[in-house]
Amino acid sequence: MTAAPTTLARPPRTPASTAGLHATARITARADAHGITRLPVLDGAGPFALRRIGGHGPQARICVVGAMSAPLGGDRLAIDATAESGAALHLTAAAATVALPGRTGEAATYDVRLTVGDGARLDWLPEPLISAEGSDLWMTTTVELAPTARLVLREEQVLGRTGEHTGTLHSRLTVRRAGRTLLDQETAYGPGVPGWDTSAVLDAQRAVGQLLVVQPEFDEHPAAVQLLGDAAGGPTGESAGQGVLAPLAGPAALVTAVAPDALRLRRLLDDAARYTAAG
Repeated sequence: MTAAPTTLARPPRTPASTAGLHATARITARADAHGITRLPVLDGAGPFALRRIGGHGPQARICVVGAMSAPLGGDRLAIDATAESGAALHLTAAAATVALPGRTGEAATYDVRLTVGDGARLDWLPEPLISAEGSDLWMTTTVELAPTARLVLREEQVLGRTGEHTGTLHSRLTVRRAGRTLLDQETAYGPGVPGWDTSAVLDAQRAVGQLLVVQPEFDEHPAAVQLLGDAAGGPTGESAGQGVLAPLAGPAALVTAVAPDALRLRRLLDDAARYTAAG
């Protein structure tokens, strides 16, 4: 994984782009006079069906349900979610997202744009993204945080389904807090990406993920560095994956982990979530 100071190049649009699906789902969470989070905007689109689920206290909880197979080659998909000042929004998904090849061989794009206001909290906890053989996906996640905003963001990427090779996956995560860049990193895996499966990058691991926690308390009490899984010197034998939790230059902690499969990756990230004490 490497930081990328320049903008992620987008796949070129061709006349065949009109054959792909273009859809943007929109969510706005707003706190009422009693501190309860309401949802004045809950607008699903294309493959994104948005369902309210039981909340905890004042928090609003939304599950993204796949209404069709997507993203396919040529698709242009996006989710825009905003937690306004004082709101609390939890977003999850009913199942993994599977990137699949399309009829034209064109790349697909999937953009997630999150905005969190002062005193608001947003949890973005989708299920894994699976890069199926033959697919080509360019994914960006952009987060804008107010100075006192809180964020819990998890990303999990699985390279290929069981018994198949991976597709090509380009991904960029950019997080800005109070207008200043907190994190900006770009990753790329699969056919056409030099060295992605060497010992310098993933080697034999096929699941990669990260957990980002931003909370004002880290200004006074930064998260302690923690090694996870095999990196922590656990029992030898079948790999449990490995990862590291490290503080960022800001009120945030970033966990980066790799594992042989999605199940072991999730275990690493769940263990790391307990270390961050992101209550």
